[in-house]
Amino acid sequence: MLSGFSGCPLGVLAAVLATAVNGQAALWGQCGGVTWTGTTTCVSGATCTKINDYYSQCIAGTATTTAVASSTTSTVASASSSPGLNTLAVAKGKTYFGSATDNGELSDAAYTTILKNSKEFGVITPGNSMKWDATEGTRGTFTFTNGETIVKFAEANGQKVRGHTLVWHSQLPSWVSSGGFSAAELTEIIQTHVTNLVTNWKGRILHWDVVNEIFNDDGTYRTSVFYNTLGEEFVSIAFKAARAADPAAKLYINDYNIDGTGAKSTAMYNLVQKLLAAGVPIDGIGVQAHLISGSVPSTLATNWASFASLGVDVAITELDIRMTTPSDATKLAQQATDYGTVVKACVSVPRCVGITVWDYTDKYSWIPSVFSGQGAALPWDELLVKKPAYAAIASALA
Repeated sequence: MLSGFSGCPLGVLAAVLATAVNGQAALWGQCGGVTWTGTTTCVSGATCTKINDYYSQCIAGTATTTAVASSTTSTVASASSSPGLNTLAVAKGKTYFGSATDNGELSDAAYTTILKNSKEFGVITPGNSMKWDATEGTRGTFTFTNGETIVKFAEANGQKVRGHTLVWHSQLPSWVSSGGFSAAELTEIIQTHVTNLVTNWKGRILHWDVVNEIFNDDGTYRTSVFYNTLGEEFVSIAFKAARAADPAAKLYINDYNIDGTGAKSTAMYNLVQKLLAAGVPIDGIGVQAHLISGSVPSTLATNWASFASLGVDVAITELDIRMTTPSDATKLAQQATDYGTVVKACVSVPRCVGITVWDYTDKYSWIPSVFSGQGAALPWDELLVKKPAYAAIASALA
């Protein structure tokens, strides 16, 4: 069952899924708001519903709408008139706005038509194809095929790539996680793995997430084969190997729940400060930002400015904002507000260099498979139609 269509009769569903006809907006399309100059009526079975002053949307309902008044006094960008999120981000002084993707999705032509649009996305992140299990499933045997497919896709469309991820406790082949290696052996394994991946794509990767998710939420170190064997030294081992393999790539430490201030953010700050003082080549902190609509921290900008004060960049690397499904107009409006909050916080911190959504569409979101009853977390819906969140992002970048 597609989100938002519960209880919609099949005949009505067929009509509202159609592209706008006879000057009417399709289901979930924009139909009003500040600066809106397009149609203000919806296809039969949908109602033009005001989400906020800047965005009205065709929501499944029982009546064709009448026009929704719109003001021309604001310069806020609408979803339809946006020049593209990456275009806006670069104009705002950021390096990029990007999206994650995965190999299976590249066979979806409608999906890739949007993904390859460099006006929307200046950077692509492979979701899984550069992780350890995908690249070195057997010790010393490296497989780069799937990662290369995504890198070539991005390059063909004038986009850059964020490499994700070199050293992570999850998605490890058993030969690493259960190998019983000595400290010297594991050091060599990390160095070999990092060197091979970074060298393979040398000069073609904008950022690398070198180490990923090393802290618990209370700020203590996560138990992993790397920490258990080497302590925090594994972090510097990985970063030094990456820098030696590609001096031009920006090197990031990446984690979740370091969005606002708190114990985990403090642990990250303290570690990066310590490693920088020791000469470890860290260029940036990646903030995953897997957030919950209505519960976005109020200290985003404060926290990211604190990270930046260390002399490193900050990137929002895996942004999505989930809600309890199914979505409705109220939930979509709150989500739009939350996306606007996140993007405005990044805009306010000069060294917040870019934002990546963790895939751009609900069609391929990881959220429903992990968080039961949650989803609808991304700026495009399952039908690849822009949601109010898109307009909020565009407004924050305008």
